[in-house]
Amino acid sequence: MNISASMVKALRDKTGAGMMDCKSALTETSGNMEAAVDWLRTKGLAKAAKKAGRIAAEGVIAVAAEGKRAVIVEVNSETDFVARNPEFQKLATSIATTALATDGSITAIAAAKLTGVDATVEAAIKAAIATIGENISLRRSAMVTVADGIVASYVHGAVGPGLGKIGVIIGLESLAPADKLGQIGKQVAMHIAAANPLAVRVDELDPAVVERERAIFAEQARQSGKPEAIIEKMVEGRIRKFYEEAVLLSQAFVIDTEKTVEAALTAAAADAGAPITVSEFVCFRLGEGVEKQESDFAAEVAAAIDP
Repeated sequence: MNISASMVKALRDKTGAGMMDCKSALTETSGNMEAAVDWLRTKGLAKAAKKAGRIAAEGVIAVAAEGKRAVIVEVNSETDFVARNPEFQKLATSIATTALATDGSITAIAAAKLTGVDATVEAAIKAAIATIGENISLRRSAMVTVADGIVASYVHGAVGPGLGKIGVIIGLESLAPADKLGQIGKQVAMHIAAANPLAVRVDELDPAVVERERAIFAEQARQSGKPEAIIEKMVEGRIRKFYEEAVLLSQAFVIDTEKTVEAALTAAAADAGAPITVSEFVCFRLGEGVEKQESDFAAEVAAAIDP
């Protein structure tokens, strides 16, 4: 398969590996981008699990809470100029507030009447597109509810109340006083924004993600030439380390790194006089997983002349 300069550049942007290493990875994997990322990680040339990828989409993350529920939405625009527009931000806030009265799904939110406006969210977005002259979309949404306790939230890179570049909502099930829960909830939400865990508990991790990490660790260990029995122990050690890095309750608490998040919650529960359990969390990072088309004249020319 012909490996173009643009493919090499895309892999380099994603992994930070060298150009020649990226070309070798793509050649070895017949141009499969994800397989090439794994190939580079196996060779110790990239740490893809710790790279969120380039965040290119513009817009805002909006969070709204009411009672025992909270919602988080991502509303995208084409440019940062529009994202900073007060009318765009007002629309995003209204969409999040409206979402509280729905089941939190994109379909339900789009069909709901926008708070304070005699039009659906979908119609309001179309009207905003016509007024602002730029494409606007409600990209994703999520809701967290609790039976007893609170749903805490945190917005990082705030551009307005409940609006920012990163948003987190987290459910705390507990009979403890709301003010005590609010304090630890805000801290853990801030931790999530900083540490980017994949799940609350080990058994909630995606099995496919765990197996992918295990396969990479095994291949790296085999390159040492050690016996399979030793390799198996090495892999299990690396997997335990992966859990510490990927699982919320096992992570070192960013506010007090001498404790895990689980230990911090236990201490907070003792202070509050009631057990505290994390039911779930949702973290949205603006533009996560979306690549905006960027012009790179040198790369375009190289790609055009690539044989």
